[in-house]
Amino acid sequence: MPDLLIELFSEEIPARMQKRASEDLKKLVTDGLVDAGLTYASAGAFATPRRLALSIEGLLAASPTTVEERKGPRVDAPEKAIEGFLRGAGVSKDDLEIRDEKKGQVYVAKITKQGRPAAEIVAEVLEKTIRNFPWPKAMRWGNGSLKWVRPLHSILCILTTEEGAEVVPLDIDGIKAGNTIFGHRFMSPKTFAVSSFDDYTTKLKQNFVMLDAAERAEHIWHDATNQAFAQGLEVVEDAGLLAEVAGLVEWPVVLMGEIAEDFLDLPPEVLQTSMKEHQKFFSVRNPKTGRIEKFVTVANRETADNGATILSGNQKVLFARLSDAKFFWENDIRTVEREGFEAMSAPLANVTFHNKLGSQADRIARIAALAREIAPIVGADAEEAELAAKVAKADLSSEMVYEFPELQGIMGRYYAKTATLSDAIADACRDHYSPLGPSDDVPTEPVSVAVALADKLDTLTGFWAIDEKPTGSKDPFALRRAALGVIRLVLTNDVRAPLDHFIDRQLLVQKIAVADENDGVIDTLKEILEEIAEKGVFGAAFDAITDRLDDAATDAAKAATGNLPDTSADLLSFFHDRLKVFLKDEGIRHDVIDACLAMDGSDDITLLVKRARALSATLATEDGQNLIQGFKRANNILSQAEEKDGVEYSYGADIKYAEMDEERALFAALDVAETKIKPAMEAEEFTAAMSAMADLRGPVDAFFEAVQVNAENDVVRRNRLNLLGRIRDICLGVADLTKIDG
Repeated sequence: MPDLLIELFSEEIPARMQKRASEDLKKLVTDGLVDAGLTYASAGAFATPRRLALSIEGLLAASPTTVEERKGPRVDAPEKAIEGFLRGAGVSKDDLEIRDEKKGQVYVAKITKQGRPAAEIVAEVLEKTIRNFPWPKAMRWGNGSLKWVRPLHSILCILTTEEGAEVVPLDIDGIKAGNTIFGHRFMSPKTFAVSSFDDYTTKLKQNFVMLDAAERAEHIWHDATNQAFAQGLEVVEDAGLLAEVAGLVEWPVVLMGEIAEDFLDLPPEVLQTSMKEHQKFFSVRNPKTGRIEKFVTVANRETADNGATILSGNQKVLFARLSDAKFFWENDIRTVEREGFEAMSAPLANVTFHNKLGSQADRIARIAALAREIAPIVGADAEEAELAAKVAKADLSSEMVYEFPELQGIMGRYYAKTATLSDAIADACRDHYSPLGPSDDVPTEPVSVAVALADKLDTLTGFWAIDEKPTGSKDPFALRRAALGVIRLVLTNDVRAPLDHFIDRQLLVQKIAVADENDGVIDTLKEILEEIAEKGVFGAAFDAITDRLDDAATDAAKAATGNLPDTSADLLSFFHDRLKVFLKDEGIRHDVIDACLAMDGSDDITLLVKRARALSATLATEDGQNLIQGFKRANNILSQAEEKDGVEYSYGADIKYAEMDEERALFAALDVAETKIKPAMEAEEFTAAMSAMADLRGPVDAFFEAVQVNAENDVVRRNRLNLLGRIRDICLGVADLTKIDG
């Protein structure tokens, strides 16, 4: 079986496109070969800045000859139908067979497809792949029609067997496939022939090209960390930068340079971000002081002066870049010292957050008011939480964040410390955006938690208020991430609060914010909001709002608030959906969460999750699983009997009507369960409550095995049905087990 080697050599491929391009090349070629009948043993794809390579081992030498049988019309079918079948099958009538079937005789065509040599198929597949390659951006050059990410210079395409290597005949816009490749652009620009994949990789390395991106990345990291260690320093880890730099060079040469003394006192994050974004440099830190003192750059060639000229040029460019960063930093610090940190946020009044939700300053005011209300629940000082919310986004108008948006929050902490604000407020400036994703750290300091929750709840209620919700796979405002952030903040910090309280409050605030200024509507709504805020009863306030509006406001005020209860319920449902996704990683099934959502307190995320975890653990036991079956059996019998009799069997079970030991044992077990479950549920000791419920498994099983529920005696029958009603009530008091699958 031959091996196939392909290399597509071009001008520099952007680093961000290389990995995906190598994967696309592998998929398109291998899929095309398999579709044409050529199977293979294994395939590997590679990328460097100037080449995509694909190695396929164990390829069939030719596609097999196949015979396909195609059933046609009946022999007595109209002539036109038979002619159409002949055209489609590509055969003549003389080639058809006649077969007997239940409905009569039919024509059958046998279509033979001759096998083809691998070279012929490879040429077709590779040309189709190149001409239809899914680059994010492609260009056309010269007079040809071919498009590629950068001008394509050469194509290597060979099939290797024990007899030697064969070039696959292929010509695309004058670029003919061959068996030669180029070495390093500067260190070995000559061409050389290759005969196999092993020969290919060996000669590439001899000519200063590392084909494997993982090998280049490992080489860079190994050399960089060794050089730093030798000087008592450490390289700041950055996997994304490492992957990008590995895609910029074919022969990585690691060089360490100095940062001028003028810039060593800049915040480490400023140095690190500036060097990464502008120069693709790694930061080198002094572990004793935490300062960034040097940098690592990666050249694409070895030089006679061991990189001295390269480093000198890089250091000059870096000096200019860091001079800008220092200028921004010093200007921002002067502004804070002269005017105060809160004053830095003044320009945000002219920055639109969303055209329907007002400016950034409007949003900050809403977040500050909400953070003040959340503060006592998370153990934060209300005044401190409100101030933290007011200054948390002030750095958005700073020169440093304008230049490096990724430093928002981080710079806020430095400016807050400059303004001599407390550590709690400074930390909240940095941490209130977190968590940004499922693996991001969750803030735990009370002030940070209050501001982070307020920030995310304001975002969610705002976009729900203007009906800009996520749809399908589209979520332009990252609302799913915001909801997951709220869930993680609540669970990590064991926050106990009804979520709908804050949803209702903030939705009303948002509705007021976007209402038209007419007929005194805004003043009336603000007045209502203040009254409700004083009472702190947002969750049950909508009837009162409606009455208040009937008496004191216009129809326009009602229109301005919109259908708040439905909007609130919809947003709470969105949180529950996100929670299901979040808990799936813990192995908690959706039906388990649904069973807990049906209980009171489902807007308390912490309470809900405690209940779901306990129920999930119970269902993982044999007693729990069997009890569910017993409950479902009892519930089914009850449902049928209640529908037939037109009554509800939930009261009046009396042990004096019990005729069998299994009945009496079930009465006793239910009495014991009730005494355990009720106080456990009140104390939110769900594991104990679930365990007590699972203990019913034995008595319930024994009851159903020995006792006939629908007895001939009506009194006994009703008593037994009411006994089943007790099983149902006790179990449903723990969770809605009707929603459990199985």
